[in-house]
Amino acid sequence: MTFNIFVLPFSLGFIFLLLTIFFRYRKWIKALEKEDRIRFSRGLHSRKFFLSLKEILFESLLHRKMFRKNPLLGYMHMTFAFGWFLLIILGNLESRIYSGWWINPPYYPIFMKFFIHDKHVLPFEIFTVPGFFRFSMDLVLVVILSGLVLAIIKRRRSRWFGIQRTTRLQLTDKVAMTCLWLIFPLRFLAESFTSGAYGYGGGFVTQHFGNLLAILYPFSDKSIAYGFWWFYSLSLGIFFVTLPYSRYMHIPTELLLILFRNFGIKHVKSFSAYADVEVFSCSRCGVCIDVCQLATANSILNIQSVYFIQSIRDRDVRADITMKCLLCGRCTDTCPVGINTDSLRLIERRNFAINQLPVQDYIPVSIREKAEIIYFAGCMTHLTPGIIKSMITIFKTADVDFLFLDEEKTICCGRPLMITGQEDQAAKMIGMNNHLIKTSGAKLLVTSCPICYRIFREEYKLDIEVLHHSQYILQLIRKGKIPLQAYFRNVVYHDPCELGRGSGVYMEPREVLEKVADVRSIINEKNRSLCCGGSLGILNIDRHQRDAIIHETLKTLMSGNPEMIATACPLCKKTLSKHSSVMVRDIAEIVCQAIPGTKYNPVAQLTKVI
Repeated sequence: MTFNIFVLPFSLGFIFLLLTIFFRYRKWIKALEKEDRIRFSRGLHSRKFFLSLKEILFESLLHRKMFRKNPLLGYMHMTFAFGWFLLIILGNLESRIYSGWWINPPYYPIFMKFFIHDKHVLPFEIFTVPGFFRFSMDLVLVVILSGLVLAIIKRRRSRWFGIQRTTRLQLTDKVAMTCLWLIFPLRFLAESFTSGAYGYGGGFVTQHFGNLLAILYPFSDKSIAYGFWWFYSLSLGIFFVTLPYSRYMHIPTELLLILFRNFGIKHVKSFSAYADVEVFSCSRCGVCIDVCQLATANSILNIQSVYFIQSIRDRDVRADITMKCLLCGRCTDTCPVGINTDSLRLIERRNFAINQLPVQDYIPVSIREKAEIIYFAGCMTHLTPGIIKSMITIFKTADVDFLFLDEEKTICCGRPLMITGQEDQAAKMIGMNNHLIKTSGAKLLVTSCPICYRIFREEYKLDIEVLHHSQYILQLIRKGKIPLQAYFRNVVYHDPCELGRGSGVYMEPREVLEKVADVRSIINEKNRSLCCGGSLGILNIDRHQRDAIIHETLKTLMSGNPEMIATACPLCKKTLSKHSSVMVRDIAEIVCQAIPGTKYNPVAQLTKVI
């Protein structure tokens, strides 16, 4: 016997799911730009495809990032993903060996224990081929059930798993989750009742439990087993049908996202197939809520990335949820899937852009000087003139010929326009700045603002080198062009969001500081660094809410009992200085003070001569 009517719910649901995934994949790939479709086609026949399979194994099945965050949370996710994957692989191999056919109906491996009862192999004869499969299938099933227990506990006691808050579930999420939680217990009971009814055919767990059930239900165990096979099939079928409309759509979509990334397909300025794939790859795990400072400092719990992405999926994107974000990148950094929610927000903000500005009216169209090096201070640096004075002193000390591009304060990099959704105006500004930079004939651009640094690197497509001033100062120190004499006591370094998480610059600022200071480590540093609270990415919070973020960040920085806080961003310096009980200085100011004979002396009381 190889068919029973109870397999129909599973079979129909499985066919529906396969068709849905096929048509969505087809839609996303077809919607790619022509160049990206070529990249995708070539990627499938290259080494990148096998690298993608490796990433799928470690991230989608074994959940390596989750393990690093919290081993218990990682184990829970791994049991469902990798455990179910093993059941499918082992089940297919087992069914082919038992049946002797290499082509079986899709339902056959799933319900094989209903159709085949081999009394010649005992549960503990694991050194025979059938015994090995029975033992392995039971072992994997037990592991999955242990993960299920953890999942149920997590919904009630999420803090045990390192998660302070769980996400709110929609109706389809609840239905799919309920079915998912029922699938494996129902399979366990169906196999146990069946093995108990026949007295053989189970593994080392299902057979013993089945024998116990046979004692408890001696007259109806076969009919009870049949009922559980029906419930098992129904739970699978309903799960498959609801999966595309629930959080679990991330399971098949994440596989495509990994392929896109490894094949070189990236975000574009408008909402694209890549962005849509990112949206459907969100599992709504909720880890982004805990790292959002709007949540931790202000208890604002309805605007985080998980809810923003959900609003896109529901086609109900609102201005408040789109605009209320620090754009600090903490959610992107902690996301197990690596969804770039900052880019998604910038794309959606274009729909809510207001006050379109005629940028061409106030930007100079030409420059007369030429130089090897351009210094671009940036708007926020002009509001912290100590940094500019220090950089000019450093340039002169190193005998560098440079052009101060925005000395007249009339040029902006374009980022403020971009974060408010005014992409067209930002593009015009970028084009004009590009012309000025190329006219100068420079080979190197140095900027003091991490925001400007990131934009010049990512948006301008310059054919010259771009460095943040911390990187450039380090080069000058290594070449021996800056003599250093002073040394600072007990300094804590604050990683700016745009320089650290945004651009991956962590070590150069620290190496500079270590030349002139005793740098102390704190818990939330590098990629875990907190936002200073002065982010230009959010304008719709009041002063008290912004101050709460600033105080939260300062509390972390002060945990090292520093005598001075160092940073590499004018905005961070300006924001933290207003509330800090200790001095806050930029790296350029600290290095300037360490140069012997420097007249500009912002931090003299914290230094000693070496």
